[in-house]
Amino acid sequence: MTSPDPPAAAVPALELDGLTKTFNGTRAADGVSLAVPRGAMLGLVGPNGAGKTTSLSMAVGLLRPDSGTARVLGVDVWRDPVEAKKRLGVLPDGLSLPERLTGGELLDYWGRLRGLGRGVTRSRAEELLKVLELDGAERDGVLVAEYSTGMRKKIGLATALLHAPEVLVLDEPYEAVDPVSARVLTAILRRFTDGGGTVIISSHVMALVEQLTDRVAIIAEGRVLADGSLDQVRGVDATLEDTFVRLVGAREVGEEDLTWLNS
Repeated sequence: MTSPDPPAAAVPALELDGLTKTFNGTRAADGVSLAVPRGAMLGLVGPNGAGKTTSLSMAVGLLRPDSGTARVLGVDVWRDPVEAKKRLGVLPDGLSLPERLTGGELLDYWGRLRGLGRGVTRSRAEELLKVLELDGAERDGVLVAEYSTGMRKKIGLATALLHAPEVLVLDEPYEAVDPVSARVLTAILRRFTDGGGTVIISSHVMALVEQLTDRVAIIAEGRVLADGSLDQVRGVDATLEDTFVRLVGAREVGEEDLTWLNS
């Protein structure tokens, strides 16, 4: 007898199962497995070269894994990419955008790619540009090519939000974003999760992850070393940074190091 399907709430928003990827003999992701419950905001942290971007790229269909699977709300990203990506909003690392367009023109183009009606696209684009404080640049006809790094992050986030996804995967969304814009971004993400959406962000800033997220996963050398609620991972009496350093390891700078700087 066929077993009944699990209830929708029991299906993870994002599920990675044994994702593996090797570049030139180096294992960038080594059997990465992770399940993110619906409505969670998870911070993925790790040192440079830990495999965060590789894992997220495989999770959202931008990089084909050597082995393993990724599912968005139960839909296999590689077997049914169109259906999976309808549910996904993605801000990848080093996002390339059409640069000879204004932000509004870019969102109009993005909406057409997503199959949104022109009226819906225009209404949502105007609202996103206003909330993300890009409407002034739009009135002045500023092209994306002339955007600052922080503005590029914000227009990238707008493209991820435009089609009202259920799961957001954001690689370093706060990088190069000023404090005022960061507060706006935080408010948007909190409203998104309050409405039942799920957010996965990667970041190097431990204090940001502690302040923002309710779950955390620590990855190093292509493996997930810890995963769970924020309190489960960091413990009662430690900070996330303490736990991170203990799990990942850190080289201490000794008195004998860089003595030539002591002029």
